[in-house]
Amino acid sequence: MSASAISPKLAAFPKCFMDQICLARSMPLLEWIELGATLPVDGLELYSGFFHAGSAAERQAELRQVRAALDRHHLAMPMLCHSPDFTQPDPQLRRREIERQQAELERAAKLGAESCRVLSGQRRPEVEPEEALRWVVECLRALLPAAERLGVRLALENHYKDNFWQYPEFAQASERFCEILDRLPSPWLGVQYDPSNALLAGEDPIALLRRVRARVITMHASDRRLRPGHSVEELRTLDTGAGYASMLVHGVIGEGEIDFDAIFALLAESGFRGWVSIEDGVNGMDELRRSAEFLRGRLSRHFR
Repeated sequence: MSASAISPKLAAFPKCFMDQICLARSMPLLEWIELGATLPVDGLELYSGFFHAGSAAERQAELRQVRAALDRHHLAMPMLCHSPDFTQPDPQLRRREIERQQAELERAAKLGAESCRVLSGQRRPEVEPEEALRWVVECLRALLPAAERLGVRLALENHYKDNFWQYPEFAQASERFCEILDRLPSPWLGVQYDPSNALLAGEDPIALLRRVRARVITMHASDRRLRPGHSVEELRTLDTGAGYASMLVHGVIGEGEIDFDAIFALLAESGFRGWVSIEDGVNGMDELRRSAEFLRGRLSRHFR
C-alpha cells in the first residue's frame, strides 16, 4: 500500500431505479436522494436522464432542489453520468451531442461534481471504425476547453452499453479505448474505470487497469456477469435492440467474479484519490446496502 494512499470516498448509483426515474418517472429524483441517504455512502452519483425540467427557469429550480437535498444529507454528487453518441454519421447530430455534453458539464459544475462521464458512442455496423474513431476524438477534443473552464474533468468509461442505446459501445475493446486516450493526453480527460465492463469485453480487468491507472479518476464498482451457459462471444453477436442483454446479471458486489482486492491494491499503489461508485443493486436497496458494506471493508483494507 502506498504511504499516500488516502481512502477513496464511496458513492452509490441507482441502477435499480433507472427506468422508474428516467422513463416511467414514477420515482422523482428527490425520492431517490432520500433513499440513497440511508446508505453508508459519502455521495450519490447521478445520470443526466434523471433531470426532466423544461424551461431554463425550471431547470435552475430543479438544480437548486437537488443540491439542497444533497446538502441536507451531507452528500456530495461526485460525477454526473452522461452518454453522448459521437459516432453518428450526420455532423450536425455530432455537433448537437457536443452541445449536450457541454450542458451536462455545466450542470455537473452547478452540482459541485468533480467529473462528468463521457462515452464514445454506439458501435454502428454501417460506420467504418477508423472514421468513427476520428469523429470521437474530434468531439472529445472540442469539449476539453469547456471542461477546463468549468473545472469538471471528463471521465471516459470503458463501457458496455448505455441502458437506452441500440448498439454496444464503440470503444468497448481496450485497444480502441486506449487509442482514444493516447490521442488526447489532456489532464481534463481521465478514465472512468469499470472492471465488469472489461469482463464483458472478454478482457482482463486487471490488465486494463494496469494500462490506464495513471489516468483513472473515478471507478464504478459492479459485479456484472453472464448467466450460466452464455459466453462473451454470444454477447458480441447478439442484437438486443435498446437495453441490456437478458443474459447479463448484476449482483451484490463481492459475490461475483471481480477481484476487488487486486484492483484496490493496484489503485492504492498508484495513489488513486478519486471516487468509487456502486453501480449495482438491480434487485433493490438491500443489495446496494450489502455492496456498500463490502466495499467499505475492502477500501479500509487497502487505503488509509
